[in-house]
Amino acid sequence: MSAFLNLLFRNRLAAMGAVVLAVIVALVLLTPLLPLQDPDITATADRFKRPLTDGHILGTDHLGRDLLSRLLHGTRLSLAVGVAAALIAATIGSAIGIVAGYFGGRIDNVIMRGVDMLMAFPYILLALAIVAALGPGLMNALIAVAAVNVPFFARNIRGVTVGLAGREFIDAARLAGMGHTRILLTELLPNVLPVIIIAMSTTVGWMILETAGLSFLGLGSQPPQADLGSMLGEARSALISHPHTSVVPGIMIFLIVMSINLLGDGVRDALDPRLRSGALSRPRATTLVARKGDIPAPTDDLLAIQDLHTQFHVGERIYRAVGGVSLAVKPGECLGVIGESGSGKSVTALSVMGLVASPPGVITGGAVRFQGEDLIGAPYAALRAKRGDKVAYIFQDPLSTLHPLYRVGHQLAEAIRSHHRVPMAEARARAIQLLHDVRIPNAEARIDDFPHEMSGGMRQRVGIAMALANEPDVIIADEPTTALDVTVQAQILSLLDDLRRARGLAIIFITHDFGVVAQLCDRVAVMYAGRIVENGPTDAVLAAPAHPYTKRLIACVPELGGGRRELAAIPGLPPMVDDLPPGCAFAPRCDKAQEACRTGDIPLSGTPPRAVRCLYPEELV
Repeated sequence: MSAFLNLLFRNRLAAMGAVVLAVIVALVLLTPLLPLQDPDITATADRFKRPLTDGHILGTDHLGRDLLSRLLHGTRLSLAVGVAAALIAATIGSAIGIVAGYFGGRIDNVIMRGVDMLMAFPYILLALAIVAALGPGLMNALIAVAAVNVPFFARNIRGVTVGLAGREFIDAARLAGMGHTRILLTELLPNVLPVIIIAMSTTVGWMILETAGLSFLGLGSQPPQADLGSMLGEARSALISHPHTSVVPGIMIFLIVMSINLLGDGVRDALDPRLRSGALSRPRATTLVARKGDIPAPTDDLLAIQDLHTQFHVGERIYRAVGGVSLAVKPGECLGVIGESGSGKSVTALSVMGLVASPPGVITGGAVRFQGEDLIGAPYAALRAKRGDKVAYIFQDPLSTLHPLYRVGHQLAEAIRSHHRVPMAEARARAIQLLHDVRIPNAEARIDDFPHEMSGGMRQRVGIAMALANEPDVIIADEPTTALDVTVQAQILSLLDDLRRARGLAIIFITHDFGVVAQLCDRVAVMYAGRIVENGPTDAVLAAPAHPYTKRLIACVPELGGGRRELAAIPGLPPMVDDLPPGCAFAPRCDKAQEACRTGDIPLSGTPPRAVRCLYPEELV
């Protein structure tokens, strides 16, 4: 609960809304205890007294009734009716939506067509019709407001439920013998409850407005009973001559609705894990840079990552995803980066061109130099000119990076025309040639395919073609073969190797597979907990790993035809990068660790071209 409140009050507007609403609620709860005049007693001799008159802080209305007393009693009534209407609408509408979404088929069609019929009527006209049928009165107004908002909840919750009803945990519940009622109450309801709460928090204000509108028209509360809408309705004839009688309830309605809406937005953000992490916030064009310390000097490498530090700041927690990585490649060279998931490989790659999302990502140290130019903190225009032109990326899942609504030829042409002013016909011809280069058969016809019309291997080839579109100097390939079968993987690795040798490309290849590293890479760097723990020539590292982590990783690779052996596994789990242990991060999982491994920083040392971050390494060869 404290974490939720911390997230909620990080949003200043939501905090302001919560404070204003809390003050209003406190006032209306204390109304019976306050020394106020009877809100219904008339005194025609005191009619239309101005605010701050003796005995009447906010003045009086056309019948001499005290406006402060009527305001607090009316606010109490309006809030109660609005919250009650929201609860009724949410309960009935959510039940309808969950049932329709879960059962589907004919039940869903019958229920939702009825909901559609209700939504076809303008909601205020439907509310007026319900009140006209039931008769004027505050309770009837509450029923009308709740009824017209039931379709809103039903349709929203039904949409969420449809997505959940086909999930594996629902199938597992059915296989376990659970009945429909139990599945609805114990499996679906807890999962849609946050959505219901968010919908309620953002609609209570509108329900108060709708109730006030009906009372303004004389269809809600009846004299002498007061709510905010009826106060406005009674004061409309004196709006010009005595405006305070309208301004007082009008300001209260404004404060209530605005505070509820602001608070509702904050509740939505605090309950949504993607929003509270910053994942759905509008990202900066480049990663935020807050470097501390000295900037490393330039080198003669084509691309050099120098002592790079990248962090994620989420609330008060700091995740040190990359903790001082140094890598470099020269033209025509392929560098493999390997390590367990979460070791910082992809974040390192994205940091090169400032593609780590901010918020929450921050580059806090080091440099990334392309042909000697430091890219960290470079102007957006300079980075944009190099992205996809000088430094290109091949991502792991092309289906998520290729736009599903555009043909692959259009996307290839766009990649070209973003950096070079060429006619569309020329860009299309270049796109066809690129598809030929990556060995897609019948490229002239496949160029007009949508991504979903291609196989996984074909889409990955399109991703490679897009990376090659502007003949870059460096390609960063982030696990491009992970989801592919062995045959297609071999073809793509062969293709990348041929392109590297023919065009002199420098490749940084991120992978989990030592077999891929052995086939493609000249050098390999092993990452763990955001740092390089070993690097060197591929053959030497694979033949005689120096770091215990590298040795254990290689031992985990199954061998075919080598006889029976126990399949190795590394005990324990990688450390959380927001709470790294002192000393060597691998020490808690290492069978060679000693007390010295758990104190102080351990440098990356060794005799070039080998280097290892370990106090007790295996013998280097």
